[in-house]
Amino acid sequence: MTPDLDPPLDRIRNLAVVAHVDHGKSTLSDRILELTGAVDAREMREQYLDSMDIERERGITIKAQNVRVTWKGHTVHLIDTPGHVDFGYEVSRSLAACEGVVLLVDAAQGIEAQTLANAYQALEHDLEIVAALNKIDLPAADPDRYAAEIEKVLGVPAGEILRISAKTGQGVAELLDAVCERIPPPRGDPSAPLQGLVFDSYYDQYRGVVSSVRVVNGRLGAGARLRFVQAGRTHDVEEIGVRLPAATLVDALGPGEVGYLIAGIKDVAEARSGETVTEASRPAEPLAGYQDPKPMVFCGLYPVDGDELSDLREALEKLRLNDASVTYQPETSGALGFGFRCGFLGLLHMEIVRERLEREFGLSLIATAPSVEYRAHLTDGSVVEVHNPSEMPPPQKLESIEEPYLQATILSPTEYTGTLMELCQSRRGEMRRIEYLGPERLELVYRIPLAEVVMDFFDALKSRTKGYASLDYEPADWEAADLVKIDVLLNGVPVDAFSAIVHKSQAQDYGRRMTEKLRELIPRQLFDVPIQAAVGGRMIARETVKAKRKDVLAKCYGGDITRKRKLLEKQKEGKKRMKSIGRVEVPQEAFIQALRLEE
Repeated sequence: MTPDLDPPLDRIRNLAVVAHVDHGKSTLSDRILELTGAVDAREMREQYLDSMDIERERGITIKAQNVRVTWKGHTVHLIDTPGHVDFGYEVSRSLAACEGVVLLVDAAQGIEAQTLANAYQALEHDLEIVAALNKIDLPAADPDRYAAEIEKVLGVPAGEILRISAKTGQGVAELLDAVCERIPPPRGDPSAPLQGLVFDSYYDQYRGVVSSVRVVNGRLGAGARLRFVQAGRTHDVEEIGVRLPAATLVDALGPGEVGYLIAGIKDVAEARSGETVTEASRPAEPLAGYQDPKPMVFCGLYPVDGDELSDLREALEKLRLNDASVTYQPETSGALGFGFRCGFLGLLHMEIVRERLEREFGLSLIATAPSVEYRAHLTDGSVVEVHNPSEMPPPQKLESIEEPYLQATILSPTEYTGTLMELCQSRRGEMRRIEYLGPERLELVYRIPLAEVVMDFFDALKSRTKGYASLDYEPADWEAADLVKIDVLLNGVPVDAFSAIVHKSQAQDYGRRMTEKLRELIPRQLFDVPIQAAVGGRMIARETVKAKRKDVLAKCYGGDITRKRKLLEKQKEGKKRMKSIGRVEVPQEAFIQALRLEE
């Protein structure tokens, strides 16, 4: 079907597909591409819009992807968004380029935590919601029951909820009809000064920065001279196009249209997400843009080879262009050398970013254990932000330490209520609300410290509920807590990479586990190596790596015992001197293994 490359405003529909992870967003996008004839049947493959290898291997969407299709005279611009809570920022950015959303719910599982979070985000942006129950072809599907649940929780009338199967294509045509009918066309003035919102970018080695742009007012024409308002720089347009999904050149983009823009930008800082583009000769007011997301989890990333530090800095700059929720700043570790302290939205986000840096930029990295930000109130009345245990002021200067709390929403079948409450209470959680969504499902809301969630809370939640519970969280507030810093000493010397900030009640346990693990990992030296865990000046755990011993008595056969004793005393003196001046070499693998302690 040939697309209309200059559609009238009332024929444009901009929408995002949002859902909980694994509820069928990418499959629905595949069916829409097939149904509208956007992709040739010979070229069709599963997860067509997911462009990264990691997305295909894991079966999840990490980057929001946009495509333009034509349906019954309408130009439909579709964004397939990620479903995991760690990539919620991708969803919020996508919603800024839309007038409506298709909210997918699995007809065999019902509403999950991220479904609610995405629905509330759409309502905040004042978007039209078209709800659809997916996977109605499954034997376990119960669309009537879950339609009633959606009506109760989100207020969407059960009669308006569409029943589809993205896998077989059943009901997808009706869904597209409903999209064209219910979602309003964009508003905009073609004669006004140009205002365009950059909502995504990536770096192309040969062409520079390629930006996804949504035109709000005016027209973006080929050859125009553009001003990037926040960066304060001007560039000439080299190419404008739309994704059909193959990149297709166009002469201009009018109000409400979405496409890509290449302006020969080589400096990645000049085309950040949320940037406003306008004409240099007739500038317009900047658009609102986006709020910067607040990182939740921090970890240090260090190159295995110290010479790769500048490559890592460049890689982080280019990755941040594509994923604006990553933050980084330089830091130094006595054990690992120079690297960066990076902030992420969650553990999966951290894992994916690290994997992308290694794959896309060919780096070998060491990541330290994940940690969160604390606020240390000092005796002189000042407040210090602590991102790394090594930055914690000494105990005598501390008045109190505050830690961040989350509001965690858990949706689960009712049979797991007891085990979930026990899990949350063991992680210092306080229950805020419990609500039954139906006879078999309930919503639990807990206030819980972020430090208790970042390690393995999600895994424990899934294993205790056989994978049925779902989690969504948002930052709540800060509260003073009884926290202590644990130092790990090798041969009396603190090693900053193994330090941690934990709750006082868990200090003994953490210290014991870390020292036991290090005893296995550190190779034997020529002298005894004590491994100690200390809080302040008090030792709370100790293990010893026994020395290698050379058999100095091998040459003594028979003879007087005094000669043997003399040799042993000489060896003992040598080991004592060696211990006082010796340094313990910790192999790189030991760092990597020890920092996986929590796994």
